Amino acid sequence: MRKIILSGIALLFSICAFAQKTYIHAGKLVDVRNQKVLIEQTIVIEGEKIVSVSAGYQNPGSEDSTIDLKGSTVMPGLMDMHVHIEGETSPTRYIDGFRENEADVAFKSIHFAEKTIMAGFTTVRDLGGSGVNISLRNAINSGKVIGPRIYTAGKSIAPTGGHADPTNGMKRDLMGDPGPDDGVINGPYEARKAVRQQVKYGADLIKVTATGGVLSVARDGSAPQFAQDELDAVVQTANDFGIMVAAHAHGDEGMQRAINAGVTSIEHGTMMSEETMDLMIEKGGWLVPTVTAGMSAAAYGEIPGYYPPVVAEKARRIGPQIQATFGKAYEKGVKIAFGTDAGVFPHGENYREFIYMTEVGMPNLEAIKSATLTNAIFLGIEDKLGTLEAGKLADIIAVSGNPEQDITVMKDVVFVMKEGKVIKQ
Repeated sequence: MRKIILSGIALLFSICAFAQKTYIHAGKLVDVRNQKVLIEQTIVIEGEKIVSVSAGYQNPGSEDSTIDLKGSTVMPGLMDMHVHIEGETSPTRYIDGFRENEADVAFKSIHFAEKTIMAGFTTVRDLGGSGVNISLRNAINSGKVIGPRIYTAGKSIAPTGGHADPTNGMKRDLMGDPGPDDGVINGPYEARKAVRQQVKYGADLIKVTATGGVLSVARDGSAPQFAQDELDAVVQTANDFGIMVAAHAHGDEGMQRAINAGVTSIEHGTMMSEETMDLMIEKGGWLVPTVTAGMSAAAYGEIPGYYPPVVAEKARRIGPQIQATFGKAYEKGVKIAFGTDAGVFPHGENYREFIYMTEVGMPNLEAIKSATLTNAIFLGIEDKLGTLEAGKLADIIAVSGNPEQDITVMKDVVFVMKEGKVIKQ
């Protein structure tokens, strides 16, 4: 019996020693840590992890497989820190909520998730939906659905009548009086309950709408919407759970309240003053600029009937300001996390953010770093993702052309691998 056991152990070790590996031959490879493009590299993958990255085209073993990307530029899987995976912009968006069931939203979200990962984004942060986003995350994690790794806020938290109050624009008998269970709060006690409720539902983080918004059917798009004690209660409660808080904010006063409360990130930051930029640097906060959303909303606002009139006016006025503000914040030294607000524009067009970022001064490879290593640091997962290095999960993409010379090639994703599994080739 002892000999049989020892023979079995020896066989097991023998099988492990000759486990099949995948060799990727990369014509160019983006070293995001050092912001350099390396030539003729080999990435060796075993299971879900990278085991080595080396110069030259290494020869695989007889049991191994090879992926030829000699004509492409290879880089880590991209990360978008602001998407809305449940929906997508449409002229019918404001009535779809009265016609669609939760199942309809769920089936659409599967399509949007696939578009996202096929565009090279293997990790996203979903910042607000109905709760379908939580189920979608679970379905992707269990392998039932193809899509990016999702960190989700579940339902955004708003004050009554604020951006993310789901009953804005309805007639009074449909408005009702949504409360903390629906992500609508008034006062610090309800703020605590709303955070705990989202955690109970399965949220990975919390999102608050610290100011008015552009696309909600509400008059104001920039004024502060929470009192300081309400924001303090949200952040303190989230901190107790060990999760971050993202704050949607266009207006400056609302941003300052959110930063002073201790939020991790400001989303959009459209009208951010230099004083607020200094405060962000002092407090260590991050800006997720979502320039693509602002530019897209402004363009849609010019199309007659695309948005309700109250939304169209805000979109035309507020949207175009985001790019310039991002440029000033970047130059001043505010920490930047790549995020687009995909869903405000079609999913799969997330690459447009690279173009807008580089137009106002961010170098091409630094923009790519913001969507890879920087975002991994932002999420606290840099030990697993963000670079192509031994021991990291094999989230790998490739594009045609050289993004160091032409950032627009980021739209031409020809290969996607997530955790060692080829999604697109």
